[in-house]
Amino acid sequence: MATSSTGCLVLLCLASPLLLLPSAVVLGHPWGVGGGGLSPQFYDHSCPMAEKIVQSVVAQAVAKETRMAASLVRLHFHDCFVKGCDASVLLDNSSSIVSEKGSNPNRNSIRGFEVVDQIKAALEAACPGTVSCADILALAARDSTALVGGPYWDVALGRRDSLGASIQGSNNDIPAPNNTLPTIITKFKRQGLNVADVVALSGGHTIGMSRCTSFRQRLYNQTGNGMADSTLDVSYAARLRQSCPRSGADSTLFPLDVVAPAKFDNFYYKNLLAGRGLLSSDEVLLTKSAETASLVKAYAADAGLFFRHFAQSMVSMGNISPLTGSQGEIRKNCRRLNSGH
Repeated sequence: MATSSTGCLVLLCLASPLLLLPSAVVLGHPWGVGGGGLSPQFYDHSCPMAEKIVQSVVAQAVAKETRMAASLVRLHFHDCFVKGCDASVLLDNSSSIVSEKGSNPNRNSIRGFEVVDQIKAALEAACPGTVSCADILALAARDSTALVGGPYWDVALGRRDSLGASIQGSNNDIPAPNNTLPTIITKFKRQGLNVADVVALSGGHTIGMSRCTSFRQRLYNQTGNGMADSTLDVSYAARLRQSCPRSGADSTLFPLDVVAPAKFDNFYYKNLLAGRGLLSSDEVLLTKSAETASLVKAYAADAGLFFRHFAQSMVSMGNISPLTGSQGEIRKNCRRLNSGH
């Protein structure tokens, strides 16, 4: 596809002249290939079956439980936003590691580790000590998205695995459901991502589930006055209250996309326009900024535009601060360092 001198995709610019574009497009590498020394061909000689092996295990896991697609996308997101895309999120507690799995965003919530274990075991059998856990997360997120009807993109590979974790980073750097829009945008900008990436990547909430505890305040006491969030559709709020009481039922699950929770589509944005975004961090994209609202409306009207921007933003996210060359290591077991500590 042709690009203009500003690095913006001509067809995208013509279609949406007033829209912000994802960071990958603005920076002139719309598919992000080769960011940070990464390449889609990285394993072509050392482990030519790597992508097929990952796709096969992910396909089996998603066939068994559709929700796993969203869980694997989220794993990659929660990895990349803490110290870069280095598989730090996969490390268990040890004598030297305080696991990110115990952080506020991850505790009793993040999942998919057993699928990663299965992928790693299959790769170690085929190509011992070759494919990193960080690359497994990037590939699994892409394959999960495509398997439930979303876009497909080339994943640049060659990341290596971290020698540590950061529970502080996990607590502080991952956007939270009750964060204000400026805080969410700031957290994205710290990673080199822009406002368009915020709106496009939020569209990942077209699949998956969220716990009652993540949106309860919207139902009962959004601003401290004992009232429900006024931006929430009244009938939708009433339905949510039936299974999400003022107290208790913290872990009861609700679909992030009430229309088609198992299919990757643009109903997430259509729901926002109807006041049926589940999380506060979803609905503020429409209500708190003209910039983000224009993208919400554009994606609601054009699923193809959303798919292109989502893929480009996932590539940008996958390029956050990778370890390459001799940095880090290639873990044999994604849950612990090769040293065993």
